[in-house]
Amino acid sequence: MKLAGKTALVTGGSRGIGREIVCALAAEGARVAFVYRSNAEAAEQLVKDLELDQREVMAIQADVSDTGSGEAVVEQVLEAWERVDILVNNAGIIKDGLLATMDHDQWQDVIDTNLGSVFRFTHAVTRPMMSQRHGRIINISSVASHFGNPGQANYAASKGGIEGMTRCLATELGRRGITVNAVAPGFIETDMTEEIRNMAEKEIVKRVSCRRLGTPADIAHAVSYLASDEASYVTGHVLVVDGGLTLGGL
Repeated sequence: MKLAGKTALVTGGSRGIGREIVCALAAEGARVAFVYRSNAEAAEQLVKDLELDQREVMAIQADVSDTGSGEAVVEQVLEAWERVDILVNNAGIIKDGLLATMDHDQWQDVIDTNLGSVFRFTHAVTRPMMSQRHGRIINISSVASHFGNPGQANYAASKGGIEGMTRCLATELGRRGITVNAVAPGFIETDMTEEIRNMAEKEIVKRVSCRRLGTPADIAHAVSYLASDEASYVTGHVLVVDGGLTLGGL
């Protein structure tokens, strides 16, 4: 198992893509702590499922948009397991709406959750990883940051910011043995994309070279690779996992 002996922290880990990432990292031998905001039932079930497979896992309740959430969560992980080797910044929300009718809270909630949490949690793990002289930071972006989707100015801005931060941090932290990369999913079958899939799934699939929608497992496999020693010479990269959706544009 390529992540044996490693400790991972995943935000937004109780459902969808995050849940699959937690399972994939655990399957590769990592101890995994994951953050959930409100769905305690889903978090508890995930812990039970992984413990049945003899995996070491911990669920931590936190609102990643809160200023002190990163430091508080990382402190809990360090107290329990003494190190953090892998951070996956996955937490994200959507609150779509045309800019002309978007209120400040609708904008700020998305920025604080999607982009602000990346700063908070990355800031919290940076010094421990520097002391270890080893770390893997993987940020979940989106192909929505690569083109203009009407009604997604807040979401696209947050994901574009993640990609810019990824590149900057890669230059800052590489000399310390820390790689920083991002994964940009296309249309993935999750509850976050359910509404648009119900309206236009056939049209979306026609634009995907692979002629199918992505699954959370497709993203988890990419994250597992970037978290491993196999990707030790990959940093500052945005890995697009979209089945070819953006090759021809939308």
